[in-house]
Parts: sequence; structure tokens; C-alpha cells
Amino acid sequence: MDELLQQLVNGFSNGAVYASLALSLVLVYRASGLLNFAQGEMAMVATYGAWELTERDIPVAVAIAIAMAGSFVFGALIERLLIRPVGDAETHALPLTIVTIGGFITLNAFAQWRWGTAVRSFPPLFGNGKITVAGAIITHQVIGTVASLLVVVGLLFLLFQKTKLGLAIRSVSSNVESSRLVGVPVGVVLMVSWGIAAAIGALAGGLVAGNQDLSPFMMQFILVSVFASATLGGFDSPLGAVVGGLLVGVFEVLIGRYVGIVGTDLALGATFVLILGVLVVRPQGLFGTAKVRRV
Repeated sequence: MDELLQQLVNGFSNGAVYASLALSLVLVYRASGLLNFAQGEMAMVATYGAWELTERDIPVAVAIAIAMAGSFVFGALIERLLIRPVGDAETHALPLTIVTIGGFITLNAFAQWRWGTAVRSFPPLFGNGKITVAGAIITHQVIGTVASLLVVVGLLFLLFQKTKLGLAIRSVSSNVESSRLVGVPVGVVLMVSWGIAAAIGALAGGLVAGNQDLSPFMMQFILVSVFASATLGGFDSPLGAVVGGLLVGVFEVLIGRYVGIVGTDLALGATFVLILGVLVVRPQGLFGTAKVRRV
């Protein structure tokens, strides 16, 4: 029982990171209908920026906050300078996808050029302390990671439900043309959405680097699980991103630990089998909205 609880703790820790990055993917997808394949590399570069600040004796929490602010600006500029000139996702889906893949390659190459491929140590945001609950060891980093996810979800809820900006984002995600007709500044809303997504990604990058080593490749395998999480929950549902991330995190840990034929090496493959089963029954994901097309 103690071991099972420990595995659940580990799964929720991984799942909270998946959910944070899946939220950033969902925000971009809801606003612009685009899958941003560069999201993980944007987070990785931001984390390197935070690491450089910590090397100058700036506290890690402050460094991550500065990285999030810089990422907000960076994400907004990417939308304005690279995405918008290409066109909208409905009519230019393939060119935009190529642009984001190009961003993935470029950012990864830049990180290797700027910081090299050597593995670096990133200080954990919540320290190295730990507590024991019912025989399971729970680190402060795990508690902080889950708490950070809850704070992000709470702030996004307040943004979407209680502010004019949130209402504008919801309007644009529902119908761009109608939003323009009623005076919503669609361009500004898209820039802000990309900026918020990039900032959340920077936070997730800091949490990932605090749990493992910092390298230019740290987000690539994680991003596969992140896409799986968003697919499972539904790409147009922030709630689905959170639930999907937590489910994928727990599922990967449990099946890797208790199903010998799978093990840790094939856990991600088993996750895709699970997702395939869900999508056969519910193609839009667990919380996604079914799209109705008129013929």
C-alpha cells in the first residue's frame, strides 16, 4: 500500500507538469486553432534564461518570474511577427504547422549553440525538503508543483470568467469574425493568448528542470506526453488539459511499475493505446466539444 501511494504521488507530480504545458497548448489552440509544436522548446529556452539569472545569485523564484515575464513578451512577438503574417489556421493550417516545427528546430539549435549540450543543475523552486505521509515520501518540490498547477488553474478561471480580457479570449476562440464585428481587438487577444501560454510554459520548464537536469533536450520526451494529455482531455478544454495531464502522469507511472511486460520504456506507448481507445469512443477527447458540420 505504501508503494502504491508513492507511485501515485510520483504520477501526480509528473501529471502536474504535463497539465501545465497542456494548458499552454490548449490556450493557443483555443485562440488561434493552431498546435504549437515549439511550445516545449520555448519553455526550455526560458528555463535556460532563468538558470543564467540564478547563476548571478538571483533567487530561483525571482528568476522564474522574470523568465515568465520575458516569455510572455516573446510569445506575443512570435504570434505577431511569425504566425499572423502567414494567415489563419483554418485556411493555412499546413504552413503554420511548418512554422511552429521550424520554431522547434530553431530554438533547440539556438540553445545548443548558446549553452551547449552539457547537462546543468537547476535549483528546485521549492527546495529539497520532504515529508512522509502514510509511508510515502513527498518532496516539497512535488507539493509545490501540484500547488502551482492549482494556482495557475485558479488564475485562468478568474481570467476567463471575471475579466473583460477573458471574455474577449472566449469570444475569439468561439468565432473570430463575429468578435471583429462587435469590436473585439482580435489581434491583441491573439498576442495576449500566446503570451500567457508562453508564460505558463516557462513556469512548467522551471518545474521540470527542478525535478531533473537542465539540457536542450529535456522537453522533447515530455512534450510527447503533453500532447497525449491535451488529446486525451480535449484540445479545446482547459479543464481537459488538467485532467488529461494528471491521468497520463498517473497512468504512465502505474503501468510502468506494475505491468512487467510494459516497464518504463514502453509506458508512453501504452499511454497512446489508452488514448486511441478513448478517441475511438469520443474523438473530441474527454472534455472536448464535438464539432458539428453542416452539409
